[in-house]
Amino acid sequence: MISLMALLSAVVYGAADFLGGIATRRATMIGAVLVTQGSGLVFLLMATPLLPDAHLTRHDLLFGALAGITGSAGVALLYLALAIGPMSVVAPITAVCAAIVPLLVGLALGERPHPLAGLGVLLALASVGLLSQSDTAEPSTAGKPARLGRGVRVALASGVAIGGFFVALAQTSAAAVMWPLAISRTVSVTVFLTIALAGGRPAGVSRAALAPALACGALDMVANALYMTAARQGQLGLVATLASLYPASTVLLARIVLGERLGRWQQVGVAGAVAAIVLIVGNS
Repeated sequence: MISLMALLSAVVYGAADFLGGIATRRATMIGAVLVTQGSGLVFLLMATPLLPDAHLTRHDLLFGALAGITGSAGVALLYLALAIGPMSVVAPITAVCAAIVPLLVGLALGERPHPLAGLGVLLALASVGLLSQSDTAEPSTAGKPARLGRGVRVALASGVAIGGFFVALAQTSAAAVMWPLAISRTVSVTVFLTIALAGGRPAGVSRAALAPALACGALDMVANALYMTAARQGQLGLVATLASLYPASTVLLARIVLGERLGRWQQVGVAGAVAAIVLIVGNS
């Protein structure tokens, strides 16, 4: 059940990213982020009457707020990295780092996965990198090594921050139910609203962008809830690794909905992801 929830979180994360990408194409980045983040918070608050009674401790408040800070930093740094570096370099670095951080924390906390599950983790990390590749040539970075190097550094920082978000959510207690997510998202919305106001940037979205942005926010919150529930019960490293396979869902949706072709390396990545799932689920 834990592995299934982690895999479902990856599927839903990927769907949310797909819709978020569509929304961002039709609106400003800050506008799309504010709508997705805000709608996710509203969706969660609307669902709270249906949830069990919660007991929120100072520990849960702290890690919920930390998740909001690290998650906001991860998203902001990711957009910055994509703006200054090639996507084929930035995307896999960010995704792999986001998986490695919880894995290292899990090992530090005494988690010892089965050797075959560990092999699955390595295969999953390689698959995430392949899934983020494209056969389409990126704009040339010849003569711009400093720009590329900065993009790599920002991508590393983004991955570490997103990995911190995964770790922080996993540290919350089951008794807190979904309230750490509400705290996290409140912090995130506040951060991005402050950025928008301080920068004088337009924060609205067009009618064409509104529907995918709202759907992205709701799905992202569902994915967070699935991941947090799984991470509270299972090994942090394995759960985060399974959740990090979300690019497979994104590229498959792009293939089905938009008719985009899967590149050769992406096809290898999908096959590797399937093999990694079998190894991790079968030995955890």
